[in-house]
Amino acid sequence: MTISVENPVFVHEDFTTQKKTEELQLDNGVLMTKKSSDDDVFLAPEMNAFGRQFRNYEDTNSERQKSVEEFYKTQHHNQTLDFVKKMREEYGKLDKKVMNIWECCELLNEVVDESDPDLDEPQIQHLLQSAEAIRKDYPNEDWLHLTALIHDLGKVLTLPQFGGLPQWAVVGDTFPVGCAFDESNVHHKYFMENPDFNNPNYNTKTGIYSEGCGLENVSMSWGHDDYMYMVAKENGSTLPSPGLFIIRYHSFYPLHKAGAYTHLMNEEDKENLKWLHVFNKYDLYSKSKVHVDVEKVKPYYMSIIKKYFPENLRW
Repeated sequence: MTISVENPVFVHEDFTTQKKTEELQLDNGVLMTKKSSDDDVFLAPEMNAFGRQFRNYEDTNSERQKSVEEFYKTQHHNQTLDFVKKMREEYGKLDKKVMNIWECCELLNEVVDESDPDLDEPQIQHLLQSAEAIRKDYPNEDWLHLTALIHDLGKVLTLPQFGGLPQWAVVGDTFPVGCAFDESNVHHKYFMENPDFNNPNYNTKTGIYSEGCGLENVSMSWGHDDYMYMVAKENGSTLPSPGLFIIRYHSFYPLHKAGAYTHLMNEEDKENLKWLHVFNKYDLYSKSKVHVDVEKVKPYYMSIIKKYFPENLRW
């Protein structure tokens, strides 16, 4: 099912201007929903839960920022094309565990993302904060609510039962491998330590790819995004294309924040990117200290999980 956005919300981090979606339509032209009134829409805060700007990687006096920078130094060094191929082959077997979506949500209580300068609490709250904020503004798009709920479930890769991968192989901004590392990537300087950096086959703008080849044909740095995308796709999820796109590329900030790597996109990617811009506002700016009552909202999310996923999934 292809879904398009007539007037998408293009998200910029300063939010000095915001376009509100007026109507969303299916490709057959049937109206899906109308945006909530201006008084009810989710408004992005200017500061994160720690009183700082979101995604601020420049405050070198902060101990948390120093640890985040060290994280990216390690990530940029190790995320090579060969490493990505190895991880996709290993985790593509989906032989780590059999469980349902909600069980995986509960597992995320054990995970804290070391790469995130905005969040220091269990991931389950972030998932519900994002999903509930979207649900308020887009009440009829249940696939989008579910996408928000599950978009970070791949972070279970850090847990022992999933191989206990180091954080640099699970979280953080993602980027293509097999082509030049764009300078818009956070802490770009550390790519110089990556073995692919000086490889003539990989260090051009297109590298091993071609313009307009489509992101589906591009190898991304390995992490929770790509893993959860594989889990959803291989288990036969009926989420629409924009939902799967959001899951796979929500950490691809060089693309949806800086506009890098657009030369690799095809037309379907461009349409799906509109939805990712909508989603990004809720993913990033719903991070707060306001906790969601899990038991209160659980019945609703269980119902839409059943709609779009089989009861048990291979992970």
